Amino acid sequence: MLKRTVHVAGALLVAGGLLATSACGGSSGKESGGKTTVTVMTWESNATNKLIDQALAGFHDPDITVKRIDTPNGNYGDKLASLTQAKKLPDLFWCGNDTELQYTGQGLLTDWSEKLSGSGDFTAGSFDPTAMKNWKTADGRIGGVPSLMNTYGIWYDIDAFKAAGVALPAAGWTWDEMYAAAEKLHQKGAKYGLVADAMTALDAPFSLSLYSLSAGGAPFADSVHQPTEVTADATYTEGVGKLVAGIKSGAVAPPGYDISSQQSLFAAGEIPMLWSGQWLAAGFLTDKPKIKYGFAPLPQVDKAATLYDAVGICTPSYTQNADATFKVLSYLNSTVWTKVLPDSPVAVPAYTGAQQAYYDALDKAGLTTVASTVKADLDASLTMGVRFTTPWASQSNDVITAYWPDILQGKKPLSDLKTMTDKINDVIKSNG
Repeated sequence: MLKRTVHVAGALLVAGGLLATSACGGSSGKESGGKTTVTVMTWESNATNKLIDQALAGFHDPDITVKRIDTPNGNYGDKLASLTQAKKLPDLFWCGNDTELQYTGQGLLTDWSEKLSGSGDFTAGSFDPTAMKNWKTADGRIGGVPSLMNTYGIWYDIDAFKAAGVALPAAGWTWDEMYAAAEKLHQKGAKYGLVADAMTALDAPFSLSLYSLSAGGAPFADSVHQPTEVTADATYTEGVGKLVAGIKSGAVAPPGYDISSQQSLFAAGEIPMLWSGQWLAAGFLTDKPKIKYGFAPLPQVDKAATLYDAVGICTPSYTQNADATFKVLSYLNSTVWTKVLPDSPVAVPAYTGAQQAYYDALDKAGLTTVASTVKADLDASLTMGVRFTTPWASQSNDVITAYWPDILQGKKPLSDLKTMTDKINDVIKSNG
């Protein structure tokens, strides 16, 4: 669970803050001067934390001091696990949607649902509706708030597309057009016309739901939070079949393709089309790719469909001063974004009042296709979660690992999609 959470979250710049730093965990308490200390732990890099430090310098409350716990971003999962076990979690810590739901269900987090109810500047209604909906447990508890949202699309090399005589991807383009473009790009010399780990790795069955949803079929899972069934209907199977054909022709990178350097390879002009998230934009602004590039919405069959995913900030149930913690949480998720995102436009905030700063930063940098694609993703009515957020998700991953790669590479027939879903349904039933 933690490994998967950190894998997704690490792609994002997530809000945090400090006025001082601390080397160990703990919950809020009184200092000798009578101030309440609120502790914060992020998974961010040193560079990002510096930006956040500068933003939090504007947080002024005579009764509150904020301390950040230094945590290497590459070791965040282990740190979080040890602090959870020791019951020394900081008052505010970065968390994924799955961590928040599971910890809330176990009674490990402070429930903010009452403070977020009603109307005001920082309530449930102040957040993107999809993000907030998916941060609530089945019984309405909210153990944290979403901070940043991942949106997904296709990064494309403009010159490579023009050289291949292929129209540039744009909102409303189809899956068939994407595969056809990948084939032409491959024929023009690209090792793979399309690199799309999202269609070949563990979470891929959820991504392929977009084909089915867009065409009026059933999604892979009826819910990622409280699933009762997974399905591979005829439309879903059709979509997987097209992916299998693309991999067989060499147009699409197969399962097992090393994605560790995909961003740099795209920036160097080696990958003409890359399925990934908006977070690459911030790196491109720093590294200055030699290519001209754009970012388009994911393809569709009939209607626009996309993936949703949000990371956020959680609070343990034993925080000693919930009011002070909530004040800092409010500042982190609102004002901090308006100060941090202009220098590092990595993701759109879930808090709607801070979103314009993100879009303004993209427009200023000339990344108009990124801004328009993120907006299109947030407007899409058909959505699918990127993975199960359940405690038993690893059991379903084992089943996917045993079937999905072999199906995509033609080592197992498409009919084994039913075998795979049957086995996952057995997992769901046994954990229900």
